[in-house]
Amino acid sequence: MTQNRGDMNFPPAGTLGALLRLAKQRLGEAGVEDPGLEARLLVEHFTATTRTDAIASPERPVDAEAVRKVEAAIGRRIAGEPVHRILGWREFYGLKLTLSPATLEPRPDTETLVDLVLPDARRIAAIRGRCRILDLGTGTGAIALALLSLVPEAEAVGTDISQEALETARRNAEINGCAARFDVLKSSWLDSVDGLFDLVLSNPPYIATEEIKTLEPSVREHDPVASLDGGPDGLEAYRAIAAGAHCHLTAGGLVGVETGHDQKAAVAAIFASHGYRTVKTARDLGGRDRAMVFALAQGG
Repeated sequence: MTQNRGDMNFPPAGTLGALLRLAKQRLGEAGVEDPGLEARLLVEHFTATTRTDAIASPERPVDAEAVRKVEAAIGRRIAGEPVHRILGWREFYGLKLTLSPATLEPRPDTETLVDLVLPDARRIAAIRGRCRILDLGTGTGAIALALLSLVPEAEAVGTDISQEALETARRNAEINGCAARFDVLKSSWLDSVDGLFDLVLSNPPYIATEEIKTLEPSVREHDPVASLDGGPDGLEAYRAIAAGAHCHLTAGGLVGVETGHDQKAAVAAIFASHGYRTVKTARDLGGRDRAMVFALAQGG
């Protein structure tokens, strides 16, 4: 994507249909992959309209202030800022999650982990009357809140090293009606965790430190480094989780993690060295290894 914003030529005011066409044109000229979708997201957000409005009332007037906001947003997008960072939210598993500078932007790959553990959460809740979930490095709260929205008997604790991230997760729980069953805890992995959980889950940082500089600018410059940097080999977080999770698992409890597409064997070996067996794995929509679930080999 070009970094040159260029002459935007946005009129001082206009109609919804014309604004959408111009936004799509400018994004397309800048090399945005899906300019139609992103133009619609930005225009709808900053004009407080819907897709139905654009179809049914393309001649709807748009005032100068709304046009100015759309123009500024298009400029930010052309400069490389991800569209959902500009919007301030992203949808995940049907939930609208607010973002902050301290949170990773939740992505569809992580829904693979939710899909993988959802049957276990429902099974445990049916047997025990509840399912206690620990979401390590919760960020926006995406994993925990998705499961809480799908399993009414579930309750969750989300941990993070960032207070700002925890406040974002708590706000997302309130927005999505899960606040009564969701709590947050400032902790580096399991260091400050107390109690037992049926599911210990995480989408930890798993990019090797030296590889971060090779990531796309939209990721490298806008996602928090702490949510990306997995140490020299990208595996430090898995070692911390595998070393401590057994102290916080109920009988029959499970550990589920998202992984990099080429880390399946290495992560399995780490957990095996701490007494776990691999229960199941899953691939994302692109066919890449993405999620794993473990149980303690003895009594798991």
